[in-house]
Amino acid sequence: MENLEVEEIYNVLHLRSKGVVGSLNFRVDRKIVVPALGLESMEKKPHVAIYTTASLPWMTGTAVNPLFRAAYLAKHGVWKVTLVVPWLSLYDQELVYPDNIAFGSASEQEAYVRSWVEERTGFTCGFEIRFYPGKFSLEMRSILPVGDITEIIPDEEADVAVLEEPEHLTWYHHGKRWKTKFRLVVGVVHTNYLEYIRREKNEIQANIVKQVNNWVVSIYCHKVIRLSGATQELPRSVICNVHGVNPKFLEIGKKKKEELENGGWAFTKGAYYIGKMVWSKGYRELLKLLEDHQKELTGLEIDLYGKGEDSDEVKQAAQKLDLAVRVHTGRDHADPLFHDYKVFINPSTTDVVCTTTAEALAMGKIVVCANHPSNEFFKQFPNCRMYDNSNGFAVATRKALEDEPAPLTDEQRHELSWEAATERFLRVAGLMDEPTSADNVTSRMKEMKFASVSLEMLKKLEDISAFIHNAGSGLELFRRALGAVPRSLHVDEEQRRELGLPSTSGKQSTQKH
Repeated sequence: MENLEVEEIYNVLHLRSKGVVGSLNFRVDRKIVVPALGLESMEKKPHVAIYTTASLPWMTGTAVNPLFRAAYLAKHGVWKVTLVVPWLSLYDQELVYPDNIAFGSASEQEAYVRSWVEERTGFTCGFEIRFYPGKFSLEMRSILPVGDITEIIPDEEADVAVLEEPEHLTWYHHGKRWKTKFRLVVGVVHTNYLEYIRREKNEIQANIVKQVNNWVVSIYCHKVIRLSGATQELPRSVICNVHGVNPKFLEIGKKKKEELENGGWAFTKGAYYIGKMVWSKGYRELLKLLEDHQKELTGLEIDLYGKGEDSDEVKQAAQKLDLAVRVHTGRDHADPLFHDYKVFINPSTTDVVCTTTAEALAMGKIVVCANHPSNEFFKQFPNCRMYDNSNGFAVATRKALEDEPAPLTDEQRHELSWEAATERFLRVAGLMDEPTSADNVTSRMKEMKFASVSLEMLKKLEDISAFIHNAGSGLELFRRALGAVPRSLHVDEEQRRELGLPSTSGKQSTQKH
């Protein structure tokens, strides 16, 4: 008999206690026990609801990557897919969305989102979009859910929930327990919250958040996918990059490869970096490295592109260097302006998996980046040049500027694609493997009777833990103490009107911003 950890065995008992066996099959391996939908026994397509914490036109990773995941998972054809995104009232839209973009209705925003993703994928996206009420937290610079967002999906469709940023979505969750509502709950961790908190606050607060993250994830997720080892360890988690790149970048790389094969000069510019212009996104590290190695990098010219609250300070710091460091406003990375750059320099270590690094590799460029867990996925690509220290940065940068990029092979191009990312997601989420019959699991469970008392105790402890979290998250003082947006326990009348939800006037007072 394989050695299974007590916590992992408990997952089987927990799911069995919900009456899941019969409608679900189980897969058992050395790492974890998770449910896998028995597709052949279902009369309708199983449903996957992808919940995320942001939506276009906010160009952040948690808006873009779940959108592509929904598009390619729906294209796969086996699942019915719903993307569940936050709806912001006009006041918050003005704080979050760029270029004065605003929407008067959810249907307007849905049309915008569909147009954006279909223009980039080149196919009609067959997934549904639903909105949950959200409010923007200025302090956290994040959108937080309002009310019980599990209600967005009807009970009869509650097969699989994918929680993009599971800790973020469950910190203040008050309502039906995710693992009770859905047959399988898979979290995908996008953000290195602890690193940001250490940089911006202190180690004590980072440790508090670490424990809270462990708590809520253990209560609400059957399994967690960490995009890289740069994220904190979480219960029942595996590490796998389940993100791909926008197909437009692969097309750019393909054209550059053709130019090289035809004897042309595919890359006529030097080095650049693009990212949100805040110090924590690698600008501090980059300017310090350039300052320390101005002599070794004499003649280097580098362009920095980005928008953010630290733009003025970054520009002032760059002007103090002897090197030619030019600071520009942010642009779309697919803009033709970037096509001819040969070297992408990215010293950031706060990302979990840097999207712009993947995009630069897809375009056929050489990438210079730190040897860090967040960049582990990129080691397989010959054009990725990693450094271990400050001196290594100078050496890697000089060599990258001297060399020509190696053309991407078809296999390397596929590995960067959303098709490959979807395959990886299905595999690690347990939705692709050949299921094992419930009888086989039952026979294994009989061999584990010696642990039944401990397992039952674990189940009771998790139930108690879930009860405590739900009770606390229902108290305004508790929520405020943990950083929730004021009056976000219930959906206010304004958002009810905007989303077409039933009014509760008479039951609770109208809440205002």
